[in-house]
Amino acid sequence: MPASASSIPGQGAPIRLDLTEDVALLTATLMDIESVSGNERALADAIEDALRAYGHLEVHRDGDSIVARTLGGKAERVILAGHLDTVPLPTTSGARGTVPVSWDGDTLYGRGATDMKGGVAVQLALAASLVDASRDVTYIFYDHEEVEGSKSGLGRLFRNCPEILGGDFAILLEPTNGTVEGGCNGTSRYRVRTRGVAAHSARAWMGENAIHAAAPVLAVLAAYEPQTVDVDGLAYRESLNAVGISGGIAGNVIPDFCEVEVNYRFAPDKDVDAAEAHVFELFKGFEIIRTDGAPGARPGLNHPAAASFVATVGQEPLPKYGWTDVARFSELGVPAVNFGPGDALLAHSDDEHVSADAIRQCLDTLRRWLAGA
Repeated sequence: MPASASSIPGQGAPIRLDLTEDVALLTATLMDIESVSGNERALADAIEDALRAYGHLEVHRDGDSIVARTLGGKAERVILAGHLDTVPLPTTSGARGTVPVSWDGDTLYGRGATDMKGGVAVQLALAASLVDASRDVTYIFYDHEEVEGSKSGLGRLFRNCPEILGGDFAILLEPTNGTVEGGCNGTSRYRVRTRGVAAHSARAWMGENAIHAAAPVLAVLAAYEPQTVDVDGLAYRESLNAVGISGGIAGNVIPDFCEVEVNYRFAPDKDVDAAEAHVFELFKGFEIIRTDGAPGARPGLNHPAAASFVATVGQEPLPKYGWTDVARFSELGVPAVNFGPGDALLAHSDDEHVSADAIRQCLDTLRRWLAGA
């Protein structure tokens, strides 16, 4: 029974990964190796050591990202991908979605329970057990997903070693409650600025209040009716919201500058430039800049591998409203879907949890499909 050991920084006890144990217990072990973005090294070490114990896998490491591949000469190659990092731990006293994990009956609580250590555990279990599946498989475990895109471990892999990332179809094991979610919305962020004239607040008539001047910006956002757009048979709901506002320098100064940060989540029928044009039209006359943007991904369900996978899952596919790394695969011409254990609505919450059965069912579905059953 191959196993590996890796030490958590600052602790002497090694962490051993047994990839053949119950996948829910493996999930708990992964979660206990704290891996907030930027601190994935110990988990990546443990995963690399565990995978190198299996002779049917070719293992490659780039920073804190690990790629393991079967090389069986099959006619089709499937990619299974998942990120190692989590958002920061909860700060609320008594929160259950933290590290180390806790169990309540068959339910596993802790940071990463849904996003997405259950999915990573499923990948590892499959990598260890599927020696001669009907399809070759590339397993990707990558760092820095929960932060700005420029730090993405998956993006770095595509830049540094694209030759080992090719495939016919990709599955990202983000939480979807065990249902296939096709594609994803795109996302972009903007800063809408207003300017005024500073003055002493006791003589406000001598100035112009930039925060007051932002009222029309907020009015546009409050009145905005988001669209629902059909893309290849799936209905993607858009949204446009203020996600931040700043202005003012002191309690006795009329502010001469205000900035509203706006996030637009757009359907995958648009690219980033089309999304920008829409937002600029809404705020015509205001000073506005785009600060970030990532295209979405079309559903990708028309590929034969996707169709056979959906048939194995046995549920009607749904759209993915949030942005995920399926968009990176889509940009490279690889159709991709989201499929994983857990409820995405619990991700990043102080109550993050997943049921053991959900993880086991995800593993069973993928194993049956990859085995050709």
